[in-house]
Parts: sequence; C-alpha cells; structure tokens
Amino acid sequence: MDVRRALVNCSRGEASRANLAPWVAAGDLPAGDVVGWRDPKAPERGYLVVTAEGRDPVGVALRAPSGGGVRGAAMCDLCRTTRGPGDVTLFAAARAGAAGRRGDTVGVYACSDLDCARATLARPSASLRPDPGRTPEERLAALAERAGAFVATVLATAP
Repeated sequence: MDVRRALVNCSRGEASRANLAPWVAAGDLPAGDVVGWRDPKAPERGYLVVTAEGRDPVGVALRAPSGGGVRGAAMCDLCRTTRGPGDVTLFAAARAGAAGRRGDTVGVYACSDLDCARATLARPSASLRPDPGRTPEERLAALAERAGAFVATVLATAP
C-alpha cells in the first residue's frame, strides 16, 4: 500500500515529502486498523490513516501547535482514552479539496503520539485510562469508527 497516495488533504508534493514511520513504510495495513504517527523531522506534523474492510486506505495530514499538548488531563476524541498532562493535543486537518486550499480546517483532540491503537489496548494506569467497560476488541472497533468519522469530516464539503 502506498500511504502517500492515501493522504487526501495535501498536495502530491506535500505527500511525497511526508516522513513515514519505519513500521508504516515496511508493510501493509490490515483492514480495520487506525494508524497514526508524528513526523520525526517536523514534530508539528502528524498523519492518521484509516483502513476499512473492502475499501482503500484513507489518510489525513495533521498539524499540531508548537506549544505542546493540553496542560491538564484530557480525553482523546478518537480512542476515548483519558491521558495525563501533555499527552493529548489538538490537531488541525485541512479539509480536502478547494475548502482546504481556502484554509478551512477541522480539529480533533488526539493522543499526542497519535498511537491511539496502543493506548486503546493498554492496561489502565494512573496516566492512561482506556474507555472503561469495553473489551479491547470493542475499543478497537470504536476507535476505527470514530477515526473514520473524523476522516469523513475532513473529506466533507464545508458548510
């Protein structure tokens, strides 16, 4: 799979300059997965790729503020994991198409490292509390659904 081709809200040039995490560049993403990573060469950039059963993967380029994450404990909108100070960040994604070229964006509070799948499967601790009352499989399915809805918002025509 070519992750760069999956990025829907940036130019071909921006996508070609995207620094892929080594584990993303090395293999195919199974259906139903949500994969995210921060660009090690440009920490304000991040990427989120969602694969759905029977569909091509769709990815979005994200921007984070240079100041860091939320100062207090906060919940990730994607995996619904409550995390400690600085571990959740407000990311902005340009809308796809003409709306994005005009500067329209949508935002999401997400795990600062964008590794929501790992957070979803983690054991609860003082600084990491996954969505309670659900099995890990249920949490992963809900993560895929919410991440897919966010990507759909990026693709939607702005009102």
